[in-house]
Amino acid sequence: MNPDFSGGDAWIDLASAVFMVVGALLSLGAAIGLLRFPDLMSRMHAATKPQVLGLFLLLAAIGLQMRTWWVWPVLAVAWIFQLLTVPVSAHMVGRAGYRTKHLHRELLAADELEAVVQKAAAEAARRDNHDDGENHQ
Repeated sequence: MNPDFSGGDAWIDLASAVFMVVGALLSLGAAIGLLRFPDLMSRMHAATKPQVLGLFLLLAAIGLQMRTWWVWPVLAVAWIFQLLTVPVSAHMVGRAGYRTKHLHRELLAADELEAVVQKAAAEAARRDNHDDGENHQ
């Protein structure tokens, strides 16, 4: 039995099947990266980068399979929400991990935050010392 690709439905089914498989593989890759990568920064990267594209492909596959126009705005809102929240949550997780020293510095190619964090810590220590001096007088 040979598939008949002369109709549009067969091409839509093929495209949605490819989108589903690739999206699922990207999501699986993100899950494996979360389990296998050595530190917080690597895991954060694995959780965010392939997951957004994987979700997009899965949502596109759903939209193609539904074959109705009204589902596309709902899927677009779901994907836009993902696009808006994933970078913010990854930034907050990375910032918290950096400040609590849950990272391997030897794995970082560059550390642009070190000078900023040291300057903020020095200013906080100076402020604390200044406040203690006023309280003792």
